[in-house]
Amino acid sequence: MKLLGVAIAATLALSAMPALAEPLAPGFSANALPRNDDGATGAVALGFSANYFGNVYSTAYVSNNGYLTFNGGQGTYTPSGLGSGYSGQPIIAAFFADVDTRGAASALTTYGTGTYQGYNAFGATWAGVGYFASQTNKLNDFQIILTDRSDTGAGNFDIFFNYDRIEWETGNASGGSNGLGGISAAVGYNAGTGNQPNTFFELAGSRVPGSFLDTGSAPLINTTNNGVAGQLQFSVRNGSVLPPVLPGAVPEPATWAMLIGGFGMVGGAMRRRRPLAGHLV
Repeated sequence: MKLLGVAIAATLALSAMPALAEPLAPGFSANALPRNDDGATGAVALGFSANYFGNVYSTAYVSNNGYLTFNGGQGTYTPSGLGSGYSGQPIIAAFFADVDTRGAASALTTYGTGTYQGYNAFGATWAGVGYFASQTNKLNDFQIILTDRSDTGAGNFDIFFNYDRIEWETGNASGGSNGLGGISAAVGYNAGTGNQPNTFFELAGSRVPGSFLDTGSAPLINTTNNGVAGQLQFSVRNGSVLPPVLPGAVPEPATWAMLIGGFGMVGGAMRRRRPLAGHLV
């Protein structure tokens, strides 16, 4: 049974109107995953060291399904939740859902190193990607960028999620139809260590159909925690993600995320899977 989530309403801390939406940053495209479903890269160099929940990594793995992992490649496509219900590799997920780039009209998942906001960076970009099974009638544009912030301490880094277009939310094998419904996308991070406090976060609206779409109740192209519409930023210092000030959060046992400007939601669905030919774990 899918975890139930309830957002807690609070007063929005940001009084100013958000700036214009952040487009996907150019670059970070020196490499590309071939057309695939549920694939992931091997270890790819970040270009710097990142202390993520006490483990220092110089490489990461890019999943076609909208996230990075650190100890190995992962092809899981239906999010069970990025909070205490998550099981898998340490993960940073901009849009954890069933991306499928086999359709001719889908772009490829790209990744590479570069600079962002004046810092050395590693980025992965999903610009114009389709969904399972090989569907391209709806396309999504989103991005993960990690920036080296060793200027503030060894292993420190920042995480950016950028969103420019979200037309679909679910693959057909996750209970969706025509890219909608079912067990929809999740956004957040998890240390991969189970229920330990202060090691996971899931954005409000995750796994709730209709939330993150451009026409939805909490569109990612408008969400922000730093005044830039369509961008979420997290600071990782001394191995821990600083408590994010966010539009909302799905409460989990012992979570410490601050909940701001939330919206009520309840969702539930049974998970439905397909045989994982070539599935990476």
